[in-house]
Amino acid sequence: QVQLVESGGGLVQAGGSLRVSCAASGRTFGSYVMGWFRQAPGKEREFVAAILRSVGTTYYTDSVKDRFTISRDNAKNTVYLQMNSLNSEDTAVYYCAASTTGGVIKSSVTYDYWGQGTQVTVSS
Repeated sequence: QVQLVESGGGLVQAGGSLRVSCAASGRTFGSYVMGWFRQAPGKEREFVAAILRSVGTTYYTDSVKDRFTISRDNAKNTVYLQMNSLNSEDTAVYYCAASTTGGVIKSSVTYDYWGQGTQVTVSS
């Protein structure tokens, strides 16, 4: 079992920055593919970013490229999402997810474990 706990969400003005974190349990965190997804009111959950295992290869959805950065600290069992130049379209609940087996990186079905989510609200 893997437990994921997100933190760091909140209210930020448009153009501002925020960093959300996800702490994971498990002794093999370095082997997990870690992802961030988000769900805005009335919309489906969508892929935001992912980072592969120890090599750290990253993937982003087009709308956040050059604004968001995903990173991981395997020593701390933590994955981060640094979000810059935020706008109202980034308002959503952000979920951390872990995949123990890999697969289609941008698909939610690839991920076995999910956090409870953290709210990010961008005010204009």
